[in-house]
Amino acid sequence: MSDMVVVRREGLYCVPGDFYIDPWRPVERAIITHGHGDHARYGHGHYLAAAPGVGILKSRLGDITVQGLEYGEQIVHNGVRISLHPAGHVLGSAQIRMECGGEIWVASGDYKVEADATCTPFEPVRCHTFITESTFGLPIYRWEPQQQVFDDMNAWWRKNAAEGRASLMLCYSFGKAQRILSGLDPSIGPILAHGSVEPLNRVYREAGVPLPMTQLVTEVDKADIRRSIVIAPPSAAGSPWVRRFGDFSDAFASGWMLLRGARRRRGVDRGFVLSDHADWPGLMQAIKATGAQQVIVTHGSIPTMVRWLCQNGLDAKGFETEYGDDEAQDAAAAGAAAEGVTAEPDPIAARWAVTEAADAARAAGKADAGGEGGNA
Repeated sequence: MSDMVVVRREGLYCVPGDFYIDPWRPVERAIITHGHGDHARYGHGHYLAAAPGVGILKSRLGDITVQGLEYGEQIVHNGVRISLHPAGHVLGSAQIRMECGGEIWVASGDYKVEADATCTPFEPVRCHTFITESTFGLPIYRWEPQQQVFDDMNAWWRKNAAEGRASLMLCYSFGKAQRILSGLDPSIGPILAHGSVEPLNRVYREAGVPLPMTQLVTEVDKADIRRSIVIAPPSAAGSPWVRRFGDFSDAFASGWMLLRGARRRRGVDRGFVLSDHADWPGLMQAIKATGAQQVIVTHGSIPTMVRWLCQNGLDAKGFETEYGDDEAQDAAAAGAAAEGVTAEPDPIAARWAVTEAADAARAAGKADAGGEGGNA
């Protein structure tokens, strides 16, 4: 049969089902993989999403018509059997399984394969065709176990607290902030949340995700601020808001922190390598687990992944999409969330993302030569 999913001006389109997947322009029917701003946009007539992510969509998009589907539950639309399965990316993230005419396609959205305490773990779904992201789709990207990263974060915070300095942790407000919170040791001191982070913390707690207690800076005595860790979006860096912390140490958490150039441009004291996207081994593991013979690669390092997959016997090609790097774009949405307005992407964050992606591309030559051969 012809391709079940194609790219149209509005976004990824399921031909027999007559619906779109994470469309970037307004459509009548949209299935949303998760609530990051590059995948979930305002203006669609009807939204379908995983039930755990409905609260996130409503908090970020406002008054929308959205239907929640439990993981694994099946519905049939225009002859296409649809079910949603955990992607392990953020709260409510899902892969979309579509079955029609004996063919099974899965659109994964964004995903990671390492489980964490803030969302349902990634679930491999067997299929004939798998649509995968490639945000960190280069062999240079290999993450350390998250517990090791959390231990390093707590050690950094504990040292700062002992020296009477606040710890400013810059991270993206949706997903990354809550994952970091889940790994912090509250015995070290107070945990403060920026005004754009706290509403999302509430959504996570309402969904049953255990997070340590957080406070706004206005709720904490000035003396206690010196022992605190402050969770804030990247847009807060250098703003008047951070001046109230006096002498503080700052850090940034992102997969991009693996690149020395990215750490240098951020100008922070520490860079913690923590991503809600799969690294290179994770991408290869996920693809293999699907059993798919056709793989379609989207946003990220498309040429490298397509070439590698073809060299290893798969039928691979790329889809050009308008998905971006949520680890940069979410910075802008974070600042506007507390005000209840829709924000354009933060141009500073966008420039960082573009430059950091370029750094990765330049490193790809060395990575291809030295990293792929023994890691099929």
